[in-house]
Amino acid sequence: MKRFLKAIAALLFMMMFFFVAGCVPEDFPYNPNNEKYVDLGLPSGTLWATCNLGADTPEGYGDYFAWGETASKTTFNWTTYKYCKGEGEQLTKYCSSADFGYNGFADNLTRLEPADDAATVNLGNEWCTPTYDQWVELYENTSWDWIKQNGTKGILFTAKNGNTLFLPAAGGRYDDNLFYYNVEGLYWSSELYVVNSVSYYNFNLDFCSMKYGSRCSGYSVRPVRSMD
Repeated sequence: MKRFLKAIAALLFMMMFFFVAGCVPEDFPYNPNNEKYVDLGLPSGTLWATCNLGADTPEGYGDYFAWGETASKTTFNWTTYKYCKGEGEQLTKYCSSADFGYNGFADNLTRLEPADDAATVNLGNEWCTPTYDQWVELYENTSWDWIKQNGTKGILFTAKNGNTLFLPAAGGRYDDNLFYYNVEGLYWSSELYVVNSVSYYNFNLDFCSMKYGSRCSGYSVRPVRSMD
């Protein structure tokens, strides 16, 4: 009997140990996808995720998303795009001109709603795709270098507080093709540039800048959140 009671006690102790070890303190930056962030001391207080959406390491390319879609896929073009009727001039959401809307549709939405934000849907309400201004703030308040980190080429941002952020040159996808990988980074913002084009952050060995591109393409998403 004593041996049985000792075995039960040992089992309860082990269960309690694993329970405690598995608990995460409330102030630890954690979510179901194990996404963590870095504080670069930016004026807005924006915190940047250390990995691309869908990646497990800073060097991982992660998943590719069409703008306004919350799940990755294998083929990216207007035919497979969620918010149009097969063509870029037949948009069904995020359209500021009736000339580009399906049957004259226009809703004047220019920024992703939470339900269409891949970062928010996959990681939780505290996360979102960076705005145009957040990308500009990152660039203006850090220095950057093109480096090779653990075999992956990309850009390393270094903040004044000494913290760093690595973005891999993951390239992008169109149709069934992956292009510019290990050569350029193409990262969505949450805002339209003009009617059917979206602002995105583009970088390579020689430059970093905001550009605009077709929303049906597959680009990377680097989530952000606030300090609150």
